[in-house]
Amino acid sequence: MGSGNEDNQRRTAGSSAPETVQSPVLRITQLDAFELDSALEQLVWTQFSQCFQNFRPGLLTPLEPELRALLHLLLWRFTLYSGSATVGQSLLSLRYHSTLSSSPRYRPLSRRQKLGLALLTAGPRWLQERSHSLLLCLGTSSGGAASERDNSLLQRGLRSFLTLVSGVAQLASLINFLVFLRQGRHPVLAERIVGARAVFSKPNVVRDINYQYMNRELMWHGFAEFLIFLLPLINTGKLKAAVSSIVFGRQSATGEGMREERGLWKECGLCGEWPTMPHTVGCQHVFCYYCIKSHSISDACLTCPKCGVEAGQPEPVKMNVEMIGRQ
Repeated sequence: MGSGNEDNQRRTAGSSAPETVQSPVLRITQLDAFELDSALEQLVWTQFSQCFQNFRPGLLTPLEPELRALLHLLLWRFTLYSGSATVGQSLLSLRYHSTLSSSPRYRPLSRRQKLGLALLTAGPRWLQERSHSLLLCLGTSSGGAASERDNSLLQRGLRSFLTLVSGVAQLASLINFLVFLRQGRHPVLAERIVGARAVFSKPNVVRDINYQYMNRELMWHGFAEFLIFLLPLINTGKLKAAVSSIVFGRQSATGEGMREERGLWKECGLCGEWPTMPHTVGCQHVFCYYCIKSHSISDACLTCPKCGVEAGQPEPVKMNVEMIGRQ
């Protein structure tokens, strides 16, 4: 009886204890969350810009960087700031966990971390889009020749500094992504700086899809990609001619050619229409000039689709016309 009460107390204490961070999040899941967030931002911007489609064209262009940053901050305010998770993370049952604490239990982001994550995400994007305009504004101050020379030197120095900072930031992002592929944490440099890591919001959730189904889907997906890669490389005309020559034999093919010899000059061997600028490739069949020329350019080892003979250079068909007059 006493042991039963102790077990109940342990279960109650375990259920009331804070959640612990258990299984790590897959890399593809974290990248999918970022793709969903980007798609949402683009969708909101598209809906916002359609509100001004009846106004003067280019009305939002001068303020587009500021408006995009404002929409990003609005999304941040009603998603990450209030719930510790973006829209993409919420759809994939993820949320941010603060790594500044060494405790294995879940700890949400502080306000300072959320604000830093928003500024490090929207700030560099806005600065990159506005850098050219800011540099131009520095050179519009009034003054003499010395002032203009100083402004030009200042613009060059700032441009070189911004280029250097942009290159260093891109290199740091690349190194961070390589580390993410190695360790599976912090796919974005801003997350590593503020100490935010994506974890499951429901660590004990049961997988609805078993690995057998996933393996079968991956196998069929790989087989479909292999067929998509292989089918354009197969010459169906040459394959058809080779199969017909093997199955029916050369004699039947020759007999069929003798029976159809009268209609050889009336249709193209490729398109089946009346030959336009008739040409031949070394056999008794006739082709339109554009048909045989386009096929010979696309296939260096072209063969006749009717008889399977290796095609040579297209030559115009020469015909002798005899005029018979009435008496």
